[in-house]
Amino acid sequence: MTDTAIAASALGKRFGRRGGWALRDCAFRLPAGRVCTVVGPNGAGKSTLLALAAGLLGATEGELTVLGTTPAGARTRVGYVAQDKPLYPQLTVAETLRMGADLNPGHWDAAAAEQVVSGGDLDPKSRIRALSGGQRTRVALALALGKRPELLLLDEPMADLDPLARHELMGTLMVQAAQHGTTIAMSSHVVAELEDSCDHLLLIGGGRVRLAGDIDELLAAHTRVDADADADLAPHTVVESRATGRQLSALIRPAGPLPGDWRTTAPSLEELVLAHLRNPAAPALTTTEETVA
Repeated sequence: MTDTAIAASALGKRFGRRGGWALRDCAFRLPAGRVCTVVGPNGAGKSTLLALAAGLLGATEGELTVLGTTPAGARTRVGYVAQDKPLYPQLTVAETLRMGADLNPGHWDAAAAEQVVSGGDLDPKSRIRALSGGQRTRVALALALGKRPELLLLDEPMADLDPLARHELMGTLMVQAAQHGTTIAMSSHVVAELEDSCDHLLLIGGGRVRLAGDIDELLAAHTRVDADADADLAPHTVVESRATGRQLSALIRPAGPLPGDWRTTAPSLEELVLAHLRNPAAPALTTTEETVA
C-alpha cells in the first residue's frame, strides 16, 4: 500500500513530433483515499491525464507514478471509464458482466456490479448496442466497480445521465470510497454538482496544473474582497480583480492582515475555479507535495 495514488513531476504529453502539447510541466500529488475532481475547459488536458494514469498513453517527458509504481505496473489495480464508454456492442448486459468476472479472477465483486446495473432497471438480455447513452454509462461503471479497484479513473462519467441518476451513482461511488478506501479521480464540467462529493481538486488549464490540493485548504487560501476602487491590493496575490465605478472586487490570496474597511467573503469552489480559468496568468497553487513517490 502507498499513501499516494497519483504523483506527477514535470509531466508532459505531446501528440506527434510536431504536435502541440496536451500537458506540459505538470506537478502534483493525489493522496490515496481521496475523491478528486479534475476540472478544466475543453482541450485542457483532463482526458489525456487520466489516460496517462490508466497506462493507455505514455508520457513524452517527466514522471508519473500510480499507486507507487508505473501506470503499466498498476493497471490491474486501476479501474478506468473513458469518456466514450467503449463496450462490445454485440454482447448483452449479462455477458458483459461475465466478461468482467472472467478478466478479473479472484477479485471480482459481482454484487457491486449488479447493484449499479439493477439501479437502471436494465434487462440483462439487452445488447449493449440497444442501450441509451445513460444505460451504457451504467454498464461501464459496473465493470469498473466490479473490478474492486484501488484507484478509479472516470472521464466525464455522468455526462449522459439525468440528475436523479447522477445523484444515485455519485452516492454509489461515495460508498465505494468510504467502505473500501478507493481513490476516485473524475473529470467533470459541472463543478458545483461535485462540491459536496469531492474533497480534492485538480484544476488544469492550457495543459498545466493551476490548482491542486484539498478543496478546504484551497478555499481557505483565497478570499473575495470588496473595497474602494483605489484600494492597494499589494502585496497580496491577485487571482482576479474587477473595478466597477468606485468599487473594486477581487479574489486574492492574502499575504497578511487585510484592512478593516475591506469587506471579505469566502469564495465558493465554482467561483475559485472560474476566477483561475478567466485569468491564466494567475500564479498556480499546489497545497500537496509535488514530488513523485
